[in-house]
Amino acid sequence: MKKLSILIVEDGQIQREMLRDFLRKEGHTATEADSGEKALAEVRAAYYDLLLMDYKMPGMNGLQVLQEVKKFNPEIDVIMMTAYGTIETAVEAMKAGAVDYVTKPIDLDELVLHINRISERRILLRENEMMRKRLQEQGVTADQIVFRSPQMESLVNLAGRVAASRATVLVRGESGTGKELFARLIHNLSPRAARPLIAVNCGALPETLLESELFGHEKGSFTGASARRIGRFEEADGGTLFLDEIGELTAAVQIKLLRFLQEREFQRVGGNQVLHSDVRIITATNRDLEARVKEGAFREDLFYRLNVVDMFIPPLRERKEDIPALIDHFLKKFAAENGKEIEGVSQEAHDQLLKYDYPGNVRELINILERAVVIARDPIITVADLPFGDRFTGPVETAGEGRLKDSIEELEKQMILKALEEADNHQTKAAGILGISERMLRYKLKKYGMKQ
Repeated sequence: MKKLSILIVEDGQIQREMLRDFLRKEGHTATEADSGEKALAEVRAAYYDLLLMDYKMPGMNGLQVLQEVKKFNPEIDVIMMTAYGTIETAVEAMKAGAVDYVTKPIDLDELVLHINRISERRILLRENEMMRKRLQEQGVTADQIVFRSPQMESLVNLAGRVAASRATVLVRGESGTGKELFARLIHNLSPRAARPLIAVNCGALPETLLESELFGHEKGSFTGASARRIGRFEEADGGTLFLDEIGELTAAVQIKLLRFLQEREFQRVGGNQVLHSDVRIITATNRDLEARVKEGAFREDLFYRLNVVDMFIPPLRERKEDIPALIDHFLKKFAAENGKEIEGVSQEAHDQLLKYDYPGNVRELINILERAVVIARDPIITVADLPFGDRFTGPVETAGEGRLKDSIEELEKQMILKALEEADNHQTKAAGILGISERMLRYKLKKYGMKQ
């Protein structure tokens, strides 16, 4: 865990010194300021990761200091402390850029969790910056994965961390979420980037051809096998083999794939020669493999071999922060491809694009945007250019805003319950959906008396 440089902004001497001593014992660097004016002077004179700031102080209050700090350095994180605990105060601080808030008397265990979350995020940001440099060096284009949400940020970071290994990766998610893009990202960041990435859709091939497609066949091994065929495992030697829709594998292919993962060897269909291939396996599925295992349709030993690193890509409806970035990127892309001048979308069209649920996920959004660019008569995409029309039934997202004004805690509870439901009560996945650490999720569950 990264130790932070923290400035405590608190006019109460006893509270300030108590926090200073506690944070230093936790290993952080802690400095004090007893007023907003002194805090601004400190921020301008030295580097700080975090401001732990009281809301109500003589002179400048915490909100005023926060606003000035963000003008000077928007990357400084701020946790607001308030003894008054009104939702209005918390909402105002969060809108102004505070990353979190705590109420007095301060629960030190809760404070540690907040600070650890900020530390984890800063490590993630630093790793992501390093990864972006690696992508640029290797010529990986930006249009591979477009995102703003913390869920996707965590997944891109995870891809960067696992890329250097040869561990198998299982990418899960609904159709259209971009599972193959993550496979390509892992490959492009790996030492295997100069070698081929071979992609096979296991659900698109007839059962009789899949085994031959993957492992190859010898001449005369079956009707129509007029010559030896090299399979995908051999073609991908030194590189990566991406197996999409892995849940559709037949029992015979499952056995051969398991043997390869265990022994790194295989045989062509109809052949006796034992072959070897240096291949990194990445698989993907939109099926519930655990349920397939229970049904006896998927081998449990193979599942664990494939699931060394598990990546769950949330559906687009669960990360709508990504939609504006996707709109901007693909409008520019399709405008250039079609030789059209497209400046953007109208407010009404933007609202409809945000409200729609996207059962086809990012793939559906891309299709909608390409169609809009092609048929648009004007530089601004309007509602008339979208396929929704009177049939639009997407949910209006105003309920969350209303709950936020009434109670941030109630909003947190609802979001946690929804995330757990989406993740089938898998806490690691739920934490990823929420964009928080698993430790923070456990704390929230305990705080709200929810079943762990």
